[in-house]
Amino acid sequence: MARRRKKGRNISGILLLDKPQDISSNKALQQVKHLFFAAKAGHTGALDPLATGMLPICLGEATKFSHFLLNSDKGYRVKARLGVRTDSSDSTGEVVETRPVEVNRKQLEKALEQFTGDIEQVPTMFSALKYNGQPLYKLARQGIEVPREARAISIYRLELLNFSDDTVELEIECSKGTYIRTIIDDLGQALGCGAHVTELRRTFVADYPTEKMISMQQLQTDRDAELSLDSYLMPMESPLMHLEEAVLDEESAYHFCHGQAITYPDLETGEQLRVYNEADEFIGLAEVDADFMLAPKRLIVRD
Repeated sequence: MARRRKKGRNISGILLLDKPQDISSNKALQQVKHLFFAAKAGHTGALDPLATGMLPICLGEATKFSHFLLNSDKGYRVKARLGVRTDSSDSTGEVVETRPVEVNRKQLEKALEQFTGDIEQVPTMFSALKYNGQPLYKLARQGIEVPREARAISIYRLELLNFSDDTVELEIECSKGTYIRTIIDDLGQALGCGAHVTELRRTFVADYPTEKMISMQQLQTDRDAELSLDSYLMPMESPLMHLEEAVLDEESAYHFCHGQAITYPDLETGEQLRVYNEADEFIGLAEVDADFMLAPKRLIVRD
């Protein structure tokens, strides 16, 4: 039986896209996939169409490690307008309530204290979380609201950058699963005037350098000039750089790449390691099993 040939290159790596405003993360993903002529691509947690900033896009074998970035800490800069509440908690939604703004800086700073540290947050209906297999945002657009359980999140840093009239600007560093729109909506409720997001920018994901972000416009310009875009890619193992590394000799690497657990010194059960061969090629992610063996968890497939 004939095999269907993949359309696109077997290119692997991670692009730190500076996502433009007013397009979905999926559309940005498809545009990047097209520009790189990549056979496979995936993103690592959606940004709202309103939002800009760092959207890591995994190409090829890097998609096997996207969950590390999905579960990583992130940073944001957000502007909010007080006095107006919307159904989506941002400026793309319908206004549901307006109230006078009678808030001073001291009151605002006091209200912000309840949004720092380990807190619980009820996810917005305008999210990609699913209820009975349906994304919440699709139900929300139909006017349907369903119960959502509060989830534990951590706000490591919340700094008030600016407060003028009805505008608030904040910088937030937080754990995975944090909805900035919900923080702003809850803040507006705490202040008694309502609020919604007007601008949102993701400033970092994990430990990726912000200066490595590249705009869609630059990618398109370079592609039109017939320049290679591959130099913009971060290594496929870059989501794993917080893990210890293991370097295998030729024989051990052979067995590891064929799905076999191998012996390796100084291992702890449950520990995960990024694995290289003697040629310094990344060959996969390993996890130490109950027998203190280095077992393959994600293997890199090379041509």
